[in-house]
Amino acid sequence: MEARCLERGLVVWLTGLPGSGKTTIAEGVAERLRSEGFKVEVLDGDWARATVSEGSGFTREERIRHLKRIAWIARLLARNGVVVLCSFVSPYRDARRMVREIVEEEVPFVEVYVKASLEEVMRRDPKGLYKKALKGEIKHFTGVSDPYEPPDSPDLVIDTERESVEESVDRLYRAVINLIKLRG
Repeated sequence: MEARCLERGLVVWLTGLPGSGKTTIAEGVAERLRSEGFKVEVLDGDWARATVSEGSGFTREERIRHLKRIAWIARLLARNGVVVLCSFVSPYRDARRMVREIVEEEVPFVEVYVKASLEEVMRRDPKGLYKKALKGEIKHFTGVSDPYEPPDSPDLVIDTERESVEESVDRLYRAVINLIKLRG
């Protein structure tokens, strides 16, 4: 398959509670875009904390510093024609605003709120983190001992309690493709 090179890529920032489905959706969209020849990177919290932000903590200041690093990496990739799908809890509105400002200096930024209630993500608890946080074994855990501030006006809301994974992936994929087409 011939690669479809974009002059400038874009950054899609998926935010939501841990376990809401951010990375699952990002990976699904990435797979579809790659199958069409687009250059795509998925950046997620687990990867970032094991590599570029190794040892980074979870206090407000540490999270903001961590997200700033990711914003610059995403911007660099996108300005080189990559569609960058970022999956980060990014719990604070001011931190997401900072990320948007960094990215939008050069490339489009799309904020996607992956919405799921605290009750639902605690039920899912794919990594057992909520259970540990409720026992006090994890400090500064979003939704338990640290706040999550939902976006005021995200570009797209994906409600993973009401939509299947396939529906969520399809909605985000269509939004990304439409943005690519608009930019021509």
